[in-house]
Amino acid sequence: MKEMIDFDGAPVFAIPAREGYRGFPGCEGMLVEGPQGWGEFCPPRDSSDLVAARWLTSAIENGTVGWPDPVRGRVAVSVAVPAVTAEQAGEIAAGSACRAADVVVTGEPDDADRLAAVRAALGSDAAVRCVAAQAWDLDTAAAVIPWLDTAAGGLEFVQQPCATAAELAMLRRQIDVRVAVDVSDLSSDGLTLSEVADIVVLDAAPLGGARRALRFAEKCNLPFVVSGVGQTSMGLAAGLALAGALPELPFASGLATVATLAGDIVPAGRVLISDDGFLPVAPSAPAPDQRRVAEFSVDDASRIAWWRQRLRTARELL
Repeated sequence: MKEMIDFDGAPVFAIPAREGYRGFPGCEGMLVEGPQGWGEFCPPRDSSDLVAARWLTSAIENGTVGWPDPVRGRVAVSVAVPAVTAEQAGEIAAGSACRAADVVVTGEPDDADRLAAVRAALGSDAAVRCVAAQAWDLDTAAAVIPWLDTAAGGLEFVQQPCATAAELAMLRRQIDVRVAVDVSDLSSDGLTLSEVADIVVLDAAPLGGARRALRFAEKCNLPFVVSGVGQTSMGLAAGLALAGALPELPFASGLATVATLAGDIVPAGRVLISDDGFLPVAPSAPAPDQRRVAEFSVDDASRIAWWRQRLRTARELL
């Protein structure tokens, strides 16, 4: 499979996060082309080589074997709300047409105001979730989450509130809010998944692609939410393929995150921006728009060399 991919010609690109979108990363990586289409290789710079190899497997998947057959044609998505003021958060939520929101919390006092503003904007029947990104230690999380739950008028779940499996397992015994855990970024500490999580976060890229993530889901007895961040529309399309193929999809997917980027690398008609709270499940990822790729092309020789070495290392692990 590796022999069918154009690794040597893979361009390096970098797109920053939109101004003011605190709590969301930009997207930097490479585009790889296979005989059937394109994929995106953009593992976080601080991720391990093994994790990077899984991202590469995902990037290769669309261009070679393709994605699993979908069972639905579109997927409900949540609006990504950054760590902005309460007024700005309410405006972002109200303008999204989504019935769910992923609200970044940072451990600062304005978290509660932001959540309350999003609830007011979306209404009482919408789903409001916290994206904590390991913001708290155990004691802080146990004290803060019930307060945020009240401010939000009820949280659907809080995502990754603590860093370790042991902390998450103890936290679940102390709070009534469900805990969602990203299984691609967690050491088990000898605990079972059902001990540390109420909901499993599936991100196709770091799990090795839509097919591998789907196989993981088939072996797990917990509900799932599909998510993706730090990817362009090309990369997020793999998450949509996964969400489209899961037999059950009880939660809105966190796949509308391209709105957090200052641009994209695909044609305007294929950008994954929702205007009705849903995104379509496509049979393949969009090809890049070469003008947009040129706009965000990296010309720093040291950064290009770093990414080419990272790609070589990931290839050797496949």
